[in-house]
Amino acid sequence: MNIDTHSVMYITKRPELIFVEGQGSWLTDHQGKKYLDFLQGWAVNCLGHSNPGIIAALEQQARKVINPSPAFYNQPMIELANLLTSNSCFDKVFFANSGAEANEGAIKLARKWGKLHKNHAYEIITFNHGFHGRTLATMSASGKEGWDTMFAPQVPGFPKAELNDIASVEKLITDKTVAVMLEPVQGEGGVIPASHAFMRDLRALTKKHQMLLIVDEVQAGCGRTGQLFAHQLYDIEPDIMTLGKGIGGGVPLAALLATDAVACFEAGDQGGTYNGNPLMTAVGCSVMQQLLAPGFLQEVVAKGAYLQKLLIDLSDELGLDGERGEGLLRALKLNRDIGPEIVERARNLEPVGLLLNSPRPNLLRFMPALNISREELKQMVDLLRGIIQSI
Repeated sequence: MNIDTHSVMYITKRPELIFVEGQGSWLTDHQGKKYLDFLQGWAVNCLGHSNPGIIAALEQQARKVINPSPAFYNQPMIELANLLTSNSCFDKVFFANSGAEANEGAIKLARKWGKLHKNHAYEIITFNHGFHGRTLATMSASGKEGWDTMFAPQVPGFPKAELNDIASVEKLITDKTVAVMLEPVQGEGGVIPASHAFMRDLRALTKKHQMLLIVDEVQAGCGRTGQLFAHQLYDIEPDIMTLGKGIGGGVPLAALLATDAVACFEAGDQGGTYNGNPLMTAVGCSVMQQLLAPGFLQEVVAKGAYLQKLLIDLSDELGLDGERGEGLLRALKLNRDIGPEIVERARNLEPVGLLLNSPRPNLLRFMPALNISREELKQMVDLLRGIIQSI
């Protein structure tokens, strides 16, 4: 097949291949080559490719109604909202299309709450190396190096603290501070979990100063850490949570959740043409039902522990710098900047390729399907061992 991509706008360097089919943890390209997929759309396909439940939800809902307009209720919207609130500490749900859009909504909601209840306070403390999306506001909230000048000027109001350093948060608090926003596990930053002590102290600090706590669980939520929601690892209850990626299992779906005390949007404050449409929320219902099935999350914990052991053994064997993460969101710390080279070599392996991600040059990130098999986890590590030894 001749690949003519001239009409596709350039945003990143892409390899000369086209994926045409996926099944579980495997993708197939236009030449029939198979790849073991440890990207899964950047933690999007939480149930792997071509999940039967998702396919059934799409087929059945498409024959009923796809988008009656967000001005009206629809049945899957209501069902998914109820599934989310009945399994969390939150009371209200607003559906969106992407994690960035959900985070944008969280920023707006916090600022609206600050206007009503905290003398127009609007600043939201966020964290260096955090990632919240690619809109102007969520880029400004993110702590990704270089983003402060990329599309300058930034949206003001996002002073940056250091993860797991409560003093760095406390010194940024002023009478303008309305909230603290963080990822319980920094994904793009290199799979850096917040410590239990830090999260407990942060929740206490925000309550002391009558500030909101916002958890961005776009990557770490929806079973990825072995808990349904990542903040549940820490036994705390935030005021606002955002979900994306995994909640749609591959389709564009995200959610903004809030407690009754914080859900202060008024008519006209928030909306979106496709938000809460029944085609996407029907898929979300299928995803949630599968995540909540008896034993599913316990298996994620067990497989996460198995992957952790495999990576620790590999690190010890090859003299690397160890691993970190929670559940099936993990990273291997390399002892030099060979991550991009490993990614390239892994993809070009024969007869089967391996899809990996290197968010930092000295690090590999693993985001497999939550229902991946132990055999596939071991196969990935065995392939990776050979690649690293060859460099």
